[in-house]
Amino acid sequence: MTDWDARFAAGEYPRAPEPSAVLRSYEPAIPDGRALDVAAGTGRNAIYLADAGYSVDALDASREGLAIVRERAEERGLRDRIETVQGDVSTYGFPTETYALVTLSFFHTLDRLADLRESLAPGGYLFVEGHLRSSDATPSGPSDDRYRFAANELLRAGLGLTVLHYDETTQERPDDRRRATARLLARRSTGGRQTYPPRPDERGPSDERTDE
Repeated sequence: MTDWDARFAAGEYPRAPEPSAVLRSYEPAIPDGRALDVAAGTGRNAIYLADAGYSVDALDASREGLAIVRERAEERGLRDRIETVQGDVSTYGFPTETYALVTLSFFHTLDRLADLRESLAPGGYLFVEGHLRSSDATPSGPSDDRYRFAANELLRAGLGLTVLHYDETTQERPDDRRRATARLLARRSTGGRQTYPPRPDERGPSDERTDE
């Protein structure tokens, strides 16, 4: 059993972590289709995207984490929309030009971002968020800066795509564990003239999604 298997089995990691507000805000503008959630954990992005109508491949090395993904999918009637894939992100052979959307949250694998870009279908979207190095104390996340993005490092990694959103922020969390985070949303597209989704705060009333 790996360390992550033990953490998931012991309930040390949230069973139902929330996806990023950035991903939730832009998702209505992203075409439906097949999605890949890399380092899926307990389904932070996979469950959300399946609920939004995507066919999702949830990739993770942990059997325990993927078991929780399947359990959560069953509970929400989404099992037919999620395929769990056990594999090591560092060596996994990503298919090319396959996915409408690829997501990666809080797993530092900068050396695989080029492969994730190639796995996007033309016009596909890449969303990445990860811990950020900070001069302020940030007790949430890894203690070693090797597993955190340097300033603008994630932005530079996305420059082969059309960058639609990028931010580096510090968040005060309810558990008093401050988190510094970088977030990138980008699209695989080329050309000097393109269409761009509106910023989420610029959507008109007819464009807003309502909760059932």
